[in-house]
Amino acid sequence: MLSVSDLKKGLVIEYDGAPCSVQSVKTSSPTARAGNTITRVRLRNLRTKQKVDVSFRGSETFAEPDYEKRPCQLLYTEKDMFHFMDQESYEQFAVHVDDLEWEKGFLVDELEGILALRCDEELLGIELPNSVSLKITETTPAIKGASVNARTKPATLQTGFTVRVPEHIDEGETITVDTRTGEFLGRA
Repeated sequence: MLSVSDLKKGLVIEYDGAPCSVQSVKTSSPTARAGNTITRVRLRNLRTKQKVDVSFRGSETFAEPDYEKRPCQLLYTEKDMFHFMDQESYEQFAVHVDDLEWEKGFLVDELEGILALRCDEELLGIELPNSVSLKITETTPAIKGASVNARTKPATLQTGFTVRVPEHIDEGETITVDTRTGEFLGRA
């Protein structure tokens, strides 16, 4: 059993009979009337993909669902499907583009380091590596003499995802992007 103090981003808990991923955690301690600590948590149901904001008191506990994380690789992308391969059993499976709302901005063919979340042989979703290297396909030209800490500009990546990059970065360069926040980390 997990307590409220164990909750952190990325953890999978059972809530309302379904496996849910913790998206964010905010804790507040009210001072009036000997208030208990309140933890506000955003959960994403891994089956329905719906997000819900819930408040918990400090004494509540949660069950951990019976799930496993299996390493997989993105083999290729079709029109509206991503095709993955389990790297342990070599089993292939497909996921619809709409089921990977955030993740699709970082998925490129042959990407490794992905974890497939499975519960009772049902695929619930995927977990990306913390950072990926992607090529910039469109941005304004680099400004000569721009420093590393100068202003930023939008850049469209090979996946269609848009990220803010420093002005000295040019089209065609490969950069590293944080998959948790979507922020530019540096040149690859």
